Amino acid sequence: MKTPGEPAPDLIPSLLAASDVLGTGWFAADAAEAGPGKTVAVVGDGAVGLMGVLAAKQMGADRIIAMSRHPERQKLAREYGATDIVEERGAEGIAEIKQLTDGLGAHSVIEAVGTQESFMQAICACRSGGHIGFVGVAHDGVTLPMDQVFFAAVHLHGGPAPVRKYLPTLIDRIWKREIDPGKVFDLVLPLDQAAQGYSAMDGRTATKVMLTL
Repeated sequence: MKTPGEPAPDLIPSLLAASDVLGTGWFAADAAEAGPGKTVAVVGDGAVGLMGVLAAKQMGADRIIAMSRHPERQKLAREYGATDIVEERGAEGIAEIKQLTDGLGAHSVIEAVGTQESFMQAICACRSGGHIGFVGVAHDGVTLPMDQVFFAAVHLHGGPAPVRKYLPTLIDRIWKREIDPGKVFDLVLPLDQAAQGYSAMDGRTATKVMLTL
């Protein structure tokens, strides 16, 4: 997939994001049917979750609720379009989202973690008839209680993101400087320190690491 020309140096981080986390977050928002008139809840404040916030805003969502406990990620979520922040988890987090949505839950929910708790958080925070876009790779041992899923009456759509499908749109928006997903890279390391980059993300001292030659 070619860019329209040689990119300016400051566009390179955003173009790199488009090939991975932005494309994944965009798919999650699309699968959750984010759009005008919708309230979108985003479970997960990692790079993909933050890109889900950006995508939901670009798709015209009226309200975007980001679930995050980290001040620096909350700040970026708001820059990307989050209107509300929920720090609680589990039953308290679900109750907070229900309170923010007149007891109904969000129209669209993005699940970007992949744990048992995050899946149930997404299902229970979604209103009846709503849509969930899940892109968090399921961790070992994740099992969904299908009776609860059945009676939640929600739509589930997710899996590996078809990033190539979205690249023309994403590159165009980046090239026109309509979006700046490159901000998600908060640590830059040389290629020979890739292991340290993974450790930083695992330890939550970095949201997303960019490696350079």
